[in-house]
Amino acid sequence: MRKNNQFQQLLGKFLSEYLPGQRRFSTNTISSYCDTFRLFIAFMKSNKGIEPNQIMFKDADREAVALFLKWLESERKCSASTINQRLAAIHSFYRYVQGEEPQLISLCQQVLNIPNRKSPAKFVSYLNIEDLEVIFQQPDTTTKKGRRDLTLLCILYDTGGRVQEIADLTLSSIRLQAPAQITLLGKGNKKRVVPLMDQTATLLSNYMRENNLMQGQMNEHPVFFNHRHEALSRSGIGYILQKHVTTARKVQPVIPDKVTPHILRHSKAMHLLEAGVNIVYIRDILGHVNISTTGIYARSNLEMKRKALERVSVVPDITDVPFWTEDKDLLSWLEGYGKSL
Repeated sequence: MRKNNQFQQLLGKFLSEYLPGQRRFSTNTISSYCDTFRLFIAFMKSNKGIEPNQIMFKDADREAVALFLKWLESERKCSASTINQRLAAIHSFYRYVQGEEPQLISLCQQVLNIPNRKSPAKFVSYLNIEDLEVIFQQPDTTTKKGRRDLTLLCILYDTGGRVQEIADLTLSSIRLQAPAQITLLGKGNKKRVVPLMDQTATLLSNYMRENNLMQGQMNEHPVFFNHRHEALSRSGIGYILQKHVTTARKVQPVIPDKVTPHILRHSKAMHLLEAGVNIVYIRDILGHVNISTTGIYARSNLEMKRKALERVSVVPDITDVPFWTEDKDLLSWLEGYGKSL
C-alpha cells in the first residue's frame, strides 16, 4: 500500500470539513464538488490503472488533471462551461492542499496554472409572454395533479427561483397573509424574500388547502411533493414542466422542444428588463447579490420588488375565489417587518 494515503485523507477533510465548516458551502455545491472527484477517481482507475485507495499526489499532477479535462470533453461530451466548473472544484482542492501541506506547493501551483477553457458567449434562452400563457393553459385544472402542476409552474416563473430553491421549499417558507411572500434559500445558504402576486398567492392557498397543508406543526413539510410526501426532485420538477411544454407545442409550435426550469427563470429576468425595471432590482429578485439587512433598505426593496413583479405577472386570473384581506396597509406591514430585522 502506498504511504499515508495522503491524497485520500486530504480530499476527505476538504469535502467533509473544510467546505461545509470553513467555507460554509451549501450542500448542493458540495455535492457538485463530490461529483467532480468521483469522476476524477473513475478516470484515474480506467485510464491510469490506479485504484481509488492508491492515488497519490504525484499521480494526480498537472498532466493527469489536464488529461482528465480532455477526457471530459472527448468521452463525456462536456461543454466548456461544465469543464470549467470541474476545474474550479479541482483548483479549490489544490489551493486547500498547499495550505495544509507546504511541501506540495510546487505541484499544486502547476495544477492551479491550468487555465479555464474558452467558451462562446452564452445565449440566454427565454420565452415570451404569449408562449408562457400557452404553457400555463396545459395543466388540467379539473384534476388534483393538474392544479398542483399549474401552481408549481406559476411559482417557478413568478419567483424567478432556481429549481433547487423551489424543490427545497417548505411550508415555513410561505406567507399567504397580505402582502403574500415567499422566502427562497439560494446559493451560499443566502435567504431572500420575493413577493407573490395575488393570482399566484390564490393558487398556492387553494393548493395548500386541498392538500391539508394549512395545519399547524407542518412547517418543514415540502410544499411540492410526490405520492410518498417526499419533496419533488430537480428532475421531477423538470419532468412536469417538460410534459406541459410538449403539449403546448401542439398549440404553439414555435415553443422550443426543450424548456428547463432555468429558462423560466431567464424569462422572468428578461420580462422584468423589458418592462424597464432597473437591473439592480432584477439581480435582487433573482438572488444574484447580497440583500442589505438594514430596515430602510428592506422596506424600500420589498416594495420595489412587488411593483416590479406586478408589471409582468402572467399567472391565470382566478375568479370567484376570496382573496386574502389581512394587512391591507402594505407600508405599515413593511415598517413592522423592517424593525423586526
